[in-house]
Order: sequence, then structure tokens, then C-alpha cells
Amino acid sequence: MNNQHEAQSAAALAVSPKTAKRSRWLKKLYGQRHVQLMALLGVLWMIIFNYVPMYGIIIAFKEFNIVKPISEAPWVGWSHFQEFFQDDSFVNVMRNTLGISLIKLIIGFPLPIIFALFLNEVRSVLFKRSVQTISYLPHFLSWVILGGILTTWLSDVGIVNHVLLALNVIKEPISYLAEPDYFWGIIITSDIWKELGWSAIIYLAAIASVSPEMYEAATIDGAGRFQKMWYVTLPSIKATISILFILAVSGVLNSNFDQILVLRNALNESASNVIDMFVYQTGMQQGRYSYATAVGLFKSVIALILLLIANRVTKKINNTSLF
Repeated sequence: MNNQHEAQSAAALAVSPKTAKRSRWLKKLYGQRHVQLMALLGVLWMIIFNYVPMYGIIIAFKEFNIVKPISEAPWVGWSHFQEFFQDDSFVNVMRNTLGISLIKLIIGFPLPIIFALFLNEVRSVLFKRSVQTISYLPHFLSWVILGGILTTWLSDVGIVNHVLLALNVIKEPISYLAEPDYFWGIIITSDIWKELGWSAIIYLAAIASVSPEMYEAATIDGAGRFQKMWYVTLPSIKATISILFILAVSGVLNSNFDQILVLRNALNESASNVIDMFVYQTGMQQGRYSYATAVGLFKSVIALILLLIANRVTKKINNTSLF
């Protein structure tokens, strides 16, 4: 009898820490109930609008008809994916998508870092704030507005032709948006112009957290401004650069649909036909929802693979990663 009582007491003592931990957790949760409620609303929003619709991905493997439920659509397996790979537009679509995105990554990714480094060296607070405000102002304008501005500037009678003619750079006006050879340059330049200042804000925030003592030590050692940027500032913000680089690599197949939609036309179609435009035309204009979903799913899978590769590479190089 005593042995049984001792066993029960030992069991109660064994459970007690777990029960106490759960009690503390519930008490803490109750104390944060208002914050947790706000967080719960965000989680519910994400589940409803991001995860529940993922059920529709199965139409990529079906022949979906909009007048019938998804469950009644016949299965076709990988036929939509095979059709896309064999499509006459496949090579052109992938070339434009990868070409625009890779050039944006190569040129557009380091520019905000460089801009932030030089802006951080400006001693005049008024000038620094003025430049920063002017640089990130275009971010708040939609591509519909900027597209109209660029269309006007780049037309035969636009300001760009007036300036180039006055400088004798060209002999006659050029309709830039009607020439496929100029389209990639216009897309990349305008995207950098719009997002340069806004992207630099994150790097400026990271630079602001660098300890002043490190700069003082570098000054004592005789380091100049460029040496401080290279040996102090850049190493101090490498974690931020790595995280943003991972996200940028995962979005290589994103070619900024809004931007291309407002700047493309029938004359530059050979240079503006990217995956996002192909999905839009195939799904929304032609009503081939299953085919368009298959192409979109292909793009998402490639993005996930690129994310995992970039995450692994940055983790090995400087021990920084998303997960």
C-alpha cells in the first residue's frame, strides 16, 4: 500500500512542472489577449485568402470548365505542363522573363546599397533628407501614372527626343516604346528609378544601427571614408543584404506585371511577353484557366527552388539565412 502511494506521489511530482508551465503559458496568453486577438485576425486573413484558395491549384492537372465545379473537371495529369514546354512561345517567354529579371537583379540589387552607403556619408542633414525624399517619392506613384508619364516622355514628340535632338545624339525622333530593342532598357531603368530610394531605406536603417565606436576605431587606424564603408559599414549590414538577396533571387521569375502591362503594346510584344503576361493572356483573355494555372504553378515551383538554393548558399557563405 505504501509503495502504491509513493508511486502516485512520484507521478504527481513528475506531472507538476508540466502543469505549472502550461498554467504560466495560459496566464501569459490571457494577459496578452488583446494583442493575440489582433494577431489572430491577421492569421485568419492569411488562411482565408492565401491558403484556402490553394485548393484551386488542382485545376492545373484538370480540364477545368468555369460553368462546372472543380470536382467534376476530368483529370488530365501533366498534359498542360507538357503543352507549355512545347509551346512556340515558351522560348521567347522564358528569354524575356529571365533576361529582364536577371539584369534587374545584377544592376538593381546593388544600386540601393551603394546609394545608401553614399547617402550615409552626407554630413548636411537638410541635403540628406531632401535627396532621400526625392528619391523614394516615385515609389508612391502607381505604374498606371508612371506608365502614362513614360509613354509621354518617350513618344516621338516627347522630352527625351527633344533633348537628344538638341544634343545631336540622334538625327530623327525615335518612338522608343514601339521598338523591341529598347524595351528591356526602359523597363529596367524605370524600375530602378521608381524603387531605388525606397529600397535604400532598409539599408539606411541597418547602417544606423552600426556602433559609432567602430567608426572611431577605424578613424584612429587611419581609415578614410571609402575604407570605412568597405571594412566597417558593409560587413555590419551583410545580414540585411543576405536576407534581401535571398528574397530577390526567389523573385527572379517575377517581371513586375503592372509595369509591363502599362508599357507593352503590339509593336514591342516580342520583348515584353513574359510569364506573367502569358498567364494573364492565356487565363483571363482566352479563358484557358487550367493551362494558365499550370504555367503559374511551374513559376511558383521554380521560385521555391531558387529560394532554397539562395538560402543554402548564403547560410554557407556568411551563416545568414531565412530558415
